[in-house]
Amino acid sequence: MPSFVIKEKCDGCKGQERTACMYICPNDLMKLDVERMKAWNQEPDQCWECYNCVKICPQQAIEVRGYADFVPLGGNVIPLRGTDAIMWTIKFRNGILKRYKFPIRTTSEGSIDPYSGKPEPDYANLKKPGFFNMTEYPTL
Repeated sequence: MPSFVIKEKCDGCKGQERTACMYICPNDLMKLDVERMKAWNQEPDQCWECYNCVKICPQQAIEVRGYADFVPLGGNVIPLRGTDAIMWTIKFRNGILKRYKFPIRTTSEGSIDPYSGKPEPDYANLKKPGFFNMTEYPTL
């Protein structure tokens, strides 16, 4: 089910040019209604249900109604982002709550070098067969 904004909770990220949900949406679906200062999903059919907007919203004003195989019937999923983790709260329709805490990235964006400790590429081997996925070339 696509994301939707709870209008009573949304404050439009306090009148900034872009809301947090607009910044994070990988499909550029979230928009800001500048007259009402409320965010909204302009194309719900295109929503990937990635939960990015839900997790980043500072007012917890965005929800995604989950599918039955993920969220119990009549229940809901509420993520609460902290400085070092996201606390996922699953609320069952009978009122039982379960909470799961998962760590999040604490390093600054762009600070990790994925190629550190790896040898420099040998561009002379680029056209050889098997260069991409084999360490040695088989003989036929």
